[in-house]
Amino acid sequence: VPVGAALLTVTVGLLGMLHPTLYGAYALVFGTGVGAGLFIVPVDSFVQFAAPPRQRGAVLAAAGFLGWLGVIVASGLILLCTRLRLDAGAMLVVLAALTLSLTIWALRALPDFLVRFAVLVLTRTLYRIRIRGLENVPLDGPGLLVCNHVSYADALLLLATQQRRLRFIMARDMFAKLRGLRPLFQLGGVIPIATDDAPRELVRALRAARAALDAGYLVVIFAEGALTRTGNLREFRRGFEHILKGSNYPIIPVHIGGAWGSLASYYHGQLVRRWGTLGRYPVTVQFGAPLPSAATAPDVRAAVMELSCDYFADRKARRRPLGAEFIRTARRNWGQPAIGDSSGRRLTFGATLTAAVALAHKLRKLAAGAERIGLLLPASTGGALANLAVTLLGKPAVNLNFTASREAFASAIRQCGLRHIITARAFLEKFPDLPLPAGGLLYIEDLLAGLTGGEKLRAGLAARLLPRRWLAAFPGGFDADRVAAIIFSSGSTGEPKGVMLSHHNILSNIESLRAVFSAAPRDNLCAALPLFHSLGYTGTLWFPMLCGFAVVYHPNPLEGGIIAQLVREHRATMLFATPGFLMIYLRKASKEDFASLRYVVCGAEKLNPRLAAAFEEKFGIRPLEGYGATELAPVATLSLPHVAAGGVFQAGWKESSVGLPLPGVALKVVDPDTGAVLPPGQPGLLLVRGPNVMLGYLGRPDLTAEVLRDGWYNTGDIARMDADGFVSITDRLSRFSKLGGEMVPHGAIEEELQRGLGLSAQAVAVTAVPDEKRGEKLVVLHTPE
Repeated sequence: VPVGAALLTVTVGLLGMLHPTLYGAYALVFGTGVGAGLFIVPVDSFVQFAAPPRQRGAVLAAAGFLGWLGVIVASGLILLCTRLRLDAGAMLVVLAALTLSLTIWALRALPDFLVRFAVLVLTRTLYRIRIRGLENVPLDGPGLLVCNHVSYADALLLLATQQRRLRFIMARDMFAKLRGLRPLFQLGGVIPIATDDAPRELVRALRAARAALDAGYLVVIFAEGALTRTGNLREFRRGFEHILKGSNYPIIPVHIGGAWGSLASYYHGQLVRRWGTLGRYPVTVQFGAPLPSAATAPDVRAAVMELSCDYFADRKARRRPLGAEFIRTARRNWGQPAIGDSSGRRLTFGATLTAAVALAHKLRKLAAGAERIGLLLPASTGGALANLAVTLLGKPAVNLNFTASREAFASAIRQCGLRHIITARAFLEKFPDLPLPAGGLLYIEDLLAGLTGGEKLRAGLAARLLPRRWLAAFPGGFDADRVAAIIFSSGSTGEPKGVMLSHHNILSNIESLRAVFSAAPRDNLCAALPLFHSLGYTGTLWFPMLCGFAVVYHPNPLEGGIIAQLVREHRATMLFATPGFLMIYLRKASKEDFASLRYVVCGAEKLNPRLAAAFEEKFGIRPLEGYGATELAPVATLSLPHVAAGGVFQAGWKESSVGLPLPGVALKVVDPDTGAVLPPGQPGLLLVRGPNVMLGYLGRPDLTAEVLRDGWYNTGDIARMDADGFVSITDRLSRFSKLGGEMVPHGAIEEELQRGLGLSAQAVAVTAVPDEKRGEKLVVLHTPE
């Protein structure tokens, strides 16, 4: 409205003062019409929108009456100007002066509307904003919007989603720092606050926020108190609980997705100061279902975490296949190192894509009609190429566990109905007793050696030039929920379960990892985890292939000397391992061997704090523990290095914790018997929800239904989550004993015994045996040391 009034003033004044030519008059009259439209249409729309439904007819009638009254007054004004013998130009100047006075009045009456309009133009120009759940925001009346905080543009993004006025609660230090914007903050009714305020100041700020709610405003608070420095959700402060105390005003959880890494966010600890992409930056703002005013900070934080899952779910419809994403990365990094191994093989991204395309062409003929293709290869360039080729074919890859028992190995082949298995002769010599299908073996050395010069040339041209959808074709069309891989969980009992992971599962997990890892093309990952392991498959194959950095493989993670040599020679910056492997590397590697490492990530077993401390003392880098499962594609939580940026410290890890949930992953700890959500710090059954949760178990809907309910995966692990969101795994649910009415964790007793013995290597194990009097009793198994 103020913009329309201003345009009317300028164009009418120019018409009166310039005496323009005919075409100049056309242009100015056209501008006058635009200004009138910008003024009248929003006013009429707002009157209809804001009028109470039962009084809308009367309000519209009154508005029409006032409008025509204005026409009569204007006619009288024209008559007066005529009597005063003013010409048309002078009349237009008089009208412009009157319009100017009304414009000034409109700006003084509705200053924040002009600011909001400018913000809307700015944000819609810079960002491509998708809005989800807007129906959860009340059309009128009060409400508290509680939002995550990833960039300095968050407030502008929220303003761009609302027609209603928003009142923001802002950190006092930011209010003081941005002195030039203070008039705008005052126009918008910003409420400054700080946790270290004097009690009187704090009470005044809380009362001001409550008064804004009482007046019917939507109030916005960024409950983390500061921008995230790691990409993870920070602890939610409890100030808003005091604001809402004794009221019935709704709390609307809000999640801003996609802004992490954009302008004005602390991406990997450094403030992003330049625009990173051409065109508008895609951002999604999601409003969750209203929560009651009595909801606590952990409750609201959990709701925002679940909205982050919905953000990833919303991206599913726009997903491309894993193969297509690899093609895009390879073309962008064509001449950069991609894969290598301890045998000395080295391939660039261009050579890797060319070899994968050529291999896929061969397999299309040899494995025609096969629903799935098995792979029996170690972590190596050959293993990586075979997996890439199978994925480009649009078929699920089944990496077989060659360390499993004969029965489990045969069961995996039978469950998948495998007729073709890609392997290598040299590798089979080490495992002569594996029950392999007769006549279905495809040797990768033969496939690669049999490529003619013409086939290599055609594959190179196709890899460089053909559209991605042709190279990564899917018969019948692509769906992000199509199975990309089947990975068999080792399982403690019965037949191994085939975990079906979709393209969406794996891509989402990689996006989450990319958000918290500052991976760059100069990075290099040393990988020794087998490809039949979910972290080996997602973390050491697809993570580097889609992020555009190099990986070097070695088939045996137990050969610590060779691992140390590879890290040193390739200047590796990342190392994925298990705590057991770290123990070997601690003995075999020198400090200089691991001098280039920036990240050492371990999982699959509990990381002993003594081992972590010993590793950090020797190599100067602390191992970061994560948590996941094959069913979670596989990473759910991860520890990160601490970050201090912009005067704010954010902890990335805590001792004995497996870290924070990855972006897009939600966790909750519930009572194993009742399913009730437990408060922070109390141990219970850990449930996980997110885009990384598997499709299900192959051919076992009964087992799938046992662990998947309403999108939540039952991990079977006992854990506790503190107020900051850090997760600590206590033990498996199956490793608890009920003694004297108490749930006794075996793992906790093991930790106490290990601590008392002063040992970093696992030397004791606690289990339970039947007991006639008490039902069961605990026993300790121990090694000679």
